[in-house]
Amino acid sequence: MKSKTVALLLWFFLGWISAHRFYVGKTGTGILYLVTGQLIGFGWVVDLFLIGSMVDNYNNKKKFDQLQMR
Repeated sequence: MKSKTVALLLWFFLGWISAHRFYVGKTGTGILYLVTGQLIGFGWVVDLFLIGSMVDNYNNKKKFDQLQMR
């Protein structure tokens, strides 16, 4: 389970290198954001509002995968 608090701290302190996106498994967009400078800074601000749902989606996907393994 990923933590929203950790994701938010990563966003705040290491958001310029997309650490929060890598944390929740969004490697593709993490690389895109890293290469484009967070889409020229706009993506960093947008992620403030999306980070909670990114963590929820990651956690729900992991729970679903575990249920399918049973």
